[in-house]
Amino acid sequence: MRMRSLQKFAAVHSSVYNHFNQERSLTSRDPFMLIRAAALADWCKLGAV
Repeated sequence: MRMRSLQKFAAVHSSVYNHFNQERSLTSRDPFMLIRAAALADWCKLGAV
């Protein structure tokens, strides 16, 4: 049972991490903030479903 829970957690965590990870050091502030705002809006839409 624990292994299955761990696999589910890892799958969800990697999806969320990949969605929000934008390599901050490679982007200037304004584009980075726009990308983060869009990612957060997408995440809110998913949560509202």
